[in-house]
Amino acid sequence: MRKQEIALCAVEALKKEYPDAICSLTYTDPLQLLIATRLSAQCTDARVNMVTPALFERFPTVDDFAAASYDEVAEYIKSCGLFKTKSKDIVEMCKKLRADFGGEVPDTIEALTTLPGVGRKTANLICGDIFGKPAVVVDTHCIRITSKLGLHKQTDQKKIETELKKLLPPEESNDFCHRLVLHGRAVCTARSPKCRDCCMNSFCRTGVKELRHED
Repeated sequence: MRKQEIALCAVEALKKEYPDAICSLTYTDPLQLLIATRLSAQCTDARVNMVTPALFERFPTVDDFAAASYDEVAEYIKSCGLFKTKSKDIVEMCKKLRADFGGEVPDTIEALTTLPGVGRKTANLICGDIFGKPAVVVDTHCIRITSKLGLHKQTDQKKIETELKKLLPPEESNDFCHRLVLHGRAVCTARSPKCRDCCMNSFCRTGVKELRHED
């Protein structure tokens, strides 16, 4: 099968397996998702969701975060890891939002990636989930599973994003990435992928080889 065919098969298989393609992070507005995504770096979404209610109650607006000290924000996010770096990024991010974007979260990759602590993964998530734009969120699950499928041989996140954008229907790409996260946690885990239980094992290049080897 060609890469395009594998990609389309993967979209349909995951859609059936995980019909509800939603972000695992809990949020009520664009700023909250932006901050929660920054906190999720090297931290589980479950842990972030435990931390953010108190954080957002204490700092409900861009102005509140922009006026905060790094240390105070850090107290709320200590259990997320890298809390000193993250607290600084969050405060500076909100200062820049207020100074350059009228306190609003921008809706383009280019603008979002000018914010402290915001890379293309976060920017794509915001563009896709908040603004409904075609987006490819390249996280560890996406990198691992799309490589196993045979959709690319890249390791660089931006190059993977570019390759996947060529293969995925734009209207499906954002939900596809959310489903990859769910599949990566449940079946195609990093340590012990369950190829025999996988809904994509009939066309996944790695899965087909693994099942042949088992037989």
